[in-house]
Amino acid sequence: MKSEAKAETKGQPLPVQYVKGIGPRRSAALEAIGIRTVLDLYFYAPRRYLDRTSILAIRDLRREVSRERLEALKGEAAPGFVGGRTPTVVGQIRSFRVLGFGAKSRFVLVLSDGTGSMQCVWFGGVHYWKHAFAVGETLAVTGQPTFFGGTLQFVHPEFDRIAPPETEEGSPVDQTAVDWGKALHTGGFVPLYPSSQELARVGFDSAGFRRVIYSAIKDHLNEVEDVLPPDIRAARRLVSLPDAIRMAHFPRAEEEMERGLARLKYEEFFQFQIKLALKRRWSREKADGIPFNVRSSLARSLVDSLPFELTRAQTRVVREISSDMESAKPMNRLLQGDVGSGKTVVSLIAMLIAIENGYQAVFMAPTEILAEQHFKTLSSLLGRMPVTIRLLVGAQRTTLRRDVLEDVRSGRAGIVVGTHALFEKDVEFANLGFVVIDEQHRFGVVQRASLRQKGRNPDVLVMTATPIPRTLSLTLYGDLDVSVIDELPKNRKPIKTVLRDESQKEAVYQFVRDQVNAGRQAYFVYPLIEESEKVDLKAATVHCAELQEKVFPDLRLALLHGRMTGEEKDSVMGKFVRKETDILVATTVIEVGIDVSNATVMVVENAERFGLAQLHQLRGRVGRGSDQSFCILLTSSWNARRAARAGTPEAAQLALDQHRLAERRLATIVETTDGFVIAEVDLELRGPGDYFGTRQSGMPEFRVGNIVADATILQDARADAFSLVEHDPRLLAPDHRALAESLRSTFRGQLALLEVG
Repeated sequence: MKSEAKAETKGQPLPVQYVKGIGPRRSAALEAIGIRTVLDLYFYAPRRYLDRTSILAIRDLRREVSRERLEALKGEAAPGFVGGRTPTVVGQIRSFRVLGFGAKSRFVLVLSDGTGSMQCVWFGGVHYWKHAFAVGETLAVTGQPTFFGGTLQFVHPEFDRIAPPETEEGSPVDQTAVDWGKALHTGGFVPLYPSSQELARVGFDSAGFRRVIYSAIKDHLNEVEDVLPPDIRAARRLVSLPDAIRMAHFPRAEEEMERGLARLKYEEFFQFQIKLALKRRWSREKADGIPFNVRSSLARSLVDSLPFELTRAQTRVVREISSDMESAKPMNRLLQGDVGSGKTVVSLIAMLIAIENGYQAVFMAPTEILAEQHFKTLSSLLGRMPVTIRLLVGAQRTTLRRDVLEDVRSGRAGIVVGTHALFEKDVEFANLGFVVIDEQHRFGVVQRASLRQKGRNPDVLVMTATPIPRTLSLTLYGDLDVSVIDELPKNRKPIKTVLRDESQKEAVYQFVRDQVNAGRQAYFVYPLIEESEKVDLKAATVHCAELQEKVFPDLRLALLHGRMTGEEKDSVMGKFVRKETDILVATTVIEVGIDVSNATVMVVENAERFGLAQLHQLRGRVGRGSDQSFCILLTSSWNARRAARAGTPEAAQLALDQHRLAERRLATIVETTDGFVIAEVDLELRGPGDYFGTRQSGMPEFRVGNIVADATILQDARADAFSLVEHDPRLLAPDHRALAESLRSTFRGQLALLEVG
């Protein structure tokens, strides 16, 4: 069967089901986490390693702890970890039991390694722990050693499962497991792999991964082809890919481990960056774009009519975009700018250039409320200019939609603002030449491709108010030219941000009242629309009524949330804009797009439950005018501490970790208003995979590399990939042919989308 599999997949990595010890049934569990081939399995890197130099025999640990206790009693040394290290013991479970009753119960596990025995003790979560282990399992246990009643013990230790219970007498012996038992005691490092309950159920706990990866390396490592050009390998002093795989999984020394992992990280980054480099090269080679005449009387009229001067940053970005538009090659540019920096005006200038050249422009927003807000903003900026602007969203009356579609088809509509409705087949443009995509990461790459195909290689301007850290920008938007508006309008004052506990909310309410009495307006933002029995959070509907009846009975309050119809949202926002409402109570539906210059106070309830980027966007809803604005973050830290004590020990630890992350987020948002600083911290806290919170964002999932921790390797791989494509764009050199074939094989299904921004 293996030979047949190789014949069927010639030139491609072996399907993972043909690795010894896996098979069709177990391969389904691996495919669910993206491991489809033996090469994917090789890139399933250990989460950490068990260093033999930190392992102590129980007999030696007992001796060292006894010595340190004696020295501490004599005043000769302070009590502490053995030799300044946190020791690890490896042994088999001999027994376990629950001692005590009720709140005073504890779970006690006895571990033995042949030189002696010791206890591991957990307080709390007893019912969970008594089902978590099996007698005969081999564990690596790490913790602070203490004596209790003369017994050596670890309290709440960290542990890793090294091997399942010993094979029953008469059963066939798994030689791989035996080999690993030897490696554990004679090798330098033992790899420990990430797992889950679902994976462990089919034999893929850490020890299970060790066994199958060992088999894959023993049987198939010689089939791995290293496609990285030799000159790059030599210049970067990288080991070969087969050597790197062996070193990363089964290193004999720390230096081997580091060199192996460095090569695997470089490989991941290089393979992705070479795609970006090819994509950028191909798009620039196209000569069938639109060469616009950028001298525009419409754009000049707009700039002259503005009640403010463009900032230097806006002027610089307009020049960069105009230069792209003059070229016969399609523009692919990313425009980054913090909340309120003036991206919309810049995009309108570019759209007017396209319109004066006889083309249509489209402005795509991710939500209807944001599309409606942009439509109103653009209409207001256009004033009486001879430009027809139409709005196309899903929730429109049939007759209105028919009229909009006809204006788009005939060319009467110069600018079309819309949402996903723009992707539909019945939307036909007369002459689409310019596309603006707001918050691109909320759209899938296939959707963006379908929009571009509605014109003849239109210029594309991608905008985001989410400041993107450099490392993420190199990865997610590495093929685009980048412009940054890094300057706020001159009349804007920095928003003052403060953190307040629930116990201080009466003072917060009084501050809001003072601001309203001075003629200003305020927002109250809640994380849910209605009360939830499962989640103890503030609810917008309930608390809007409570605020109106008990706190601000003499003020005018209104409620805004995402379940309202478009007409209802329009009505609520219209009254707020016209100052007919004093306080707007809302959910995160106001996170982006709402622009009311008279609103000076943003109160965020349960602020610890919001993400850092969300908090920054919400804060950006105030500070839109010349008056001093304030963002007040109300938190309920006691609830977080209570949650941290509930549930199983694992759940408690997770709750504590989440609470600490929330404290870091809140401290960051209070300390700075710099969106790029906030973005760097946000990326560090969330990790690259969750940065945008959506798989369709196009964010690659790197198994080994981390674009934050491994930024230097990422930048090296990018420089090498782009240099290679610059000198050999079609990868025709002899040393590049293996790479070209690998790209054709590995990314065949993605090549059709490489031209999409």
